[in-house]
Amino acid sequence: MSLGRYSILVFGVALATLALAWPLGLSGLDRPARAAVGFGVALALVNTIAAHALVRWSVGRSTTQFLRAVLGGMLGRMVVLLAALVAGILALGLPRLPFAVALLAYFVAFLAVELTLAHRQVGAASGLAR
Repeated sequence: MSLGRYSILVFGVALATLALAWPLGLSGLDRPARAAVGFGVALALVNTIAAHALVRWSVGRSTTQFLRAVLGGMLGRMVVLLAALVAGILALGLPRLPFAVALLAYFVAFLAVELTLAHRQVGAASGLAR
């Protein structure tokens, strides 16, 4: 799947789930809590798009380049997410619980999508996927 199509997919998933969550309680949150949720979702989106870009770049390259891109990229993305989490709480004063819950929930959901697609892409490139 191309980076553009993947980006549209994850943005669509995020918008659809936020639209579903609105009547279920998201609308009852105060403005700072909604901002925290939005920031958490945005971080998860950027993280998953970066991960997909790294996998797309590394497919077809040597095993060493693949592992450096994917594993090194994972480490780099985790450091950036941690820094953004700390900055969101300390510098921006976002409420901790809505921020952390939104970031973690969308991170896990997008991780499942990311791993499924990465498995298919790497398998297809190596001739193993069906």
